[in-house]
This record gives sequence, structure tokens and C-alpha cells, in this order.
Amino acid sequence: MHTADGERPPTTLQHVAALARVSPKTASRALNGERYVAPETAARVLEAARSVGYRVNAVARDLRLGAAPPLVGFVSADLANPFYSRLAAGVERELRPAGLLLVTVSSDEDPDAERTAVASLLDRGVRALVVASTSADQEHLEAARRPGTPLVMVDRAGAVPGADTVVLDNAAGAREVTAHLLARGAGGGAGGEGRRPHLAVVSDLRRLETGRARMEGVARALEEAGLPPLAAAQVREAHDAASAERAVAELLAADPHPTGVLAMNNLLATGAVRALARAGALGTCAVAGFDDVDLAGLVGLATVSYDAEEMGREVGRLVLARVRGDEGPARHVVVPTRLVVPPDDDGADGRADGGAGDRVEDGAPGHDRMTSLTSPTPHA
Repeated sequence: MHTADGERPPTTLQHVAALARVSPKTASRALNGERYVAPETAARVLEAARSVGYRVNAVARDLRLGAAPPLVGFVSADLANPFYSRLAAGVERELRPAGLLLVTVSSDEDPDAERTAVASLLDRGVRALVVASTSADQEHLEAARRPGTPLVMVDRAGAVPGADTVVLDNAAGAREVTAHLLARGAGGGAGGEGRRPHLAVVSDLRRLETGRARMEGVARALEEAGLPPLAAAQVREAHDAASAERAVAELLAADPHPTGVLAMNNLLATGAVRALARAGALGTCAVAGFDDVDLAGLVGLATVSYDAEEMGREVGRLVLARVRGDEGPARHVVVPTRLVVPPDDDGADGRADGGAGDRVEDGAPGHDRMTSLTSPTPHA
């Protein structure tokens, strides 16, 4: 039977029961794997359901039985950023064998959208929440924790009591990549002796703690090099590749123009490289990024690297522990970073962990320990 517009109407439990010659109640018990249904009856019901394409509504079943649905909510900050897709892949690979499904929603770096997403996921009875928060006010996350919902803050730690956190060692990575640019003459060559290095730093939204931590690393590297903070010109609020490209183009058109550019995430690095390429400055302006950047080695881009999928797996392991009843102190996991640079111009073959044509900078702190470090969170 079809409807007037040609569509086949949805199959109901009553259709399955009639086909199997049982009552709807018996069909429901058989489909949900309940006891007290004869094996031959259960087999007949399952065959009837298969033949008409009937599927059990798992959420409705769980609610009817008083069980939480097997869902874990992930509020991503920006699904357009490959970092979050790799992170989600790692979380999902840990949850799937345990029968849990990851439901991903993007806030698009909008605090209001984040609050709506969190409320919606909680209304659907998720067993745990994973949040890359874009909101300075995290009262909605504290409210989510009060009934005992497990919460893992990822990428941005926040300060929600009782929440586990998984973050990158942002300050160390930024210090290392800044030192790399300075060591390669960022700002030192164009103006002759005595000219102060001019390093342009293109960073994300002001409210994000990742950017603040990375700028602390930049400041530390400048201090260690004996340079004042003003040796780096900072461009903020460049959230995507297009805005970063415009910002770097303006800097390159200025006098004096920067001789080194540090982009604080992978999307910003993409925009910076585009601007440098358009200006014909890729060979004369040192450039580096943060986060793994696709094709970094082909454009001479040094980058701060880490294993985003393993970071997601660490999140997944924390979620599973909490869902299974772990009520221990909140955990704070710091994932180390490493600096990967393209081959030197002197013909070094550049073989390294970072991939063909890349090498890890000598002396890079933490580059040989790609496992997460776990310690009690300071704000538990």
C-alpha cells in the first residue's frame, strides 16, 4: 500500500504483529529481547520485522524501560575545523565498542548556541557531555553537572567543579615555535643591524583560553631571547582562513613589514600562507602554524603538532570511566605538543615522526612523549 504521493507509509508494530500472527504486546517483547517469549515465536516476529523493514525505536524503548539512551553528547566549537573532526573520531572509537553513540553538535563559537546545544542534549538524556566551550560564563555547564552528569571539558579547560579536562600544552608549544622563528631570523634580516625583530602573531577570538595560553608561550620565548613584548605585533579576532589572509596581507603591505608570521591555529595558518603566496613572500618571510596543517612541508611551514585523535581517545576513556561509575577526583590531562619543521635549505633529508619531508626540532620539549599526562585537576 502506498500514499497518494507514492510514498510507502511507515511500518508499525501492529503490522509486524499481524504478519507474525501474534499480539502487539508479544511482538514488542520479542523485538526487545525480553523473556517469556517462545523461541519459535520470537523467530517468527523477527523475520516478520525484517521482511517489512521495521526497526525498533531504541530511544523510546530505553525510556520505557527507565534506562538512559546510549548517547554521549559532544558540543564542538567549530566543525569546519579539522581538529574537531579528528578529535571526535578518537572519542567515537573509544565509545563504539562499549555500545555508546557520539552525538556531535557545533556551537560555531557562539555562546548562545552552546547553551542551547547543551540543554537540548541533556533533554535527550545523554549519559555524558563533552564540551569544547566557547563561553566565558559557564554557569550552564555547572548546572549540567549538578544532577551528576559526567562532563569532560576538551581543548578549553574552563573551571567547572568536578569536570574532567583534556587540553593541549599550549604555552609550551607556542614558546617552542616562537623560539624557532626567532632562531631563523624572524625580523632580523630586512632592516640591517640593530633593527628589532618584527614577528606578526595572528590569533583567534580574545575570549578563548587557548589563545591566551599560546600568547603566554610567545611572551616567554621573546623574554628568553632578550626581546620586549612589543617585538611581536598581535592581530586578534581572526577566526577563520579568510580573516587571517586579510590581516596578514595588511601587515605585509605595511612598513616595516613582518619578516616572521605565527598563526595560532590551522585555519589561520592556511590564510597566512595564502597571503604570503599572493605577496610572493613565502621564501622571504618565516612562517609557522599551530595544529597540524595539511601540506605544511610543501610550503615551508613549521607547525606545532600533536595527536588529535589520541586526544579524543583520552576523552573517550574518561567518559567511559565516569559512565561505568568512577566517582574519583576530577582528572586534568595535558597532551604534549611537538614542533615539526620542513627540511633545512642545506639539503637535510628531514626524516622525522612528523611525516616524510618533516623533522622534529632538536631539543623540542616533550616531542618524544606522545602519551597524555594525567594529574588531579587544580580546580576540582
